[in-house]
Amino acid sequence: MFGFYLDPLYIVLVLLPGIVLSGVASMMLKSAFSRYSRIATRRGLTGAHAAERLLQQAGITDVRVVRSQGFLSDHYNPMTRTLALSDEVYGSNSISAVGVACHEAGHALQHADAYGFLTLRSALVPTVNFGSGTSTILLTLGFVFHSQQMLAFGCALFALVVLFQLITLPVEFDASARAKRLCVEAGICDEQERIGVSKVLNAAALTYVAAFVSSLLTLLYYLYRAGLLGGQSDD
Repeated sequence: MFGFYLDPLYIVLVLLPGIVLSGVASMMLKSAFSRYSRIATRRGLTGAHAAERLLQQAGITDVRVVRSQGFLSDHYNPMTRTLALSDEVYGSNSISAVGVACHEAGHALQHADAYGFLTLRSALVPTVNFGSGTSTILLTLGFVFHSQQMLAFGCALFALVVLFQLITLPVEFDASARAKRLCVEAGICDEQERIGVSKVLNAAALTYVAAFVSSLLTLLYYLYRAGLLGGQSDD
């Protein structure tokens, strides 16, 4: 394999589309979040209070709402049952903050409901953590030594990463749908403010779509170069 990272096909099929997709998605998210972070909700609840309200109304008492470091580093950890909110979200009463907080609370509600896609995604985490790094090593060695077994195994491991990102999409979409509905039902936002919440969460969803498409294109490239797709191999 001759330096496949510089392969023109890789640049055209994977690198450039990935840069464009991730760049556009990131720009839209930052723009929407910035716009609605300047508009406070009429109820005045902070992101932390909004998340706690949804948890309380759902009868969830064993999830802690904590601060996390990093811009939009918000996440829910089902293993430790913690809902981590970034500084931009935790103490802010903006539309953006409560929207993101309600989205993360939506993941906690999914966990409590044993939402199938979340359960499946959580089960795949150890395998994906192993496969994401190992697949790159196997693919590199496979191309260098022209080993079809290494290439096939590397592609299989990377396919698990792509599958994980595919399963992530319904998990994120469902959490956002819950947030958009419950933020009004719980009295956190009114109907007008929900428009802003929807725009922020829709923009955030695009980042997951971009990540999946980029990974899928990468997998297709590896399969093609390995001769497992289209009947050609890289000599």
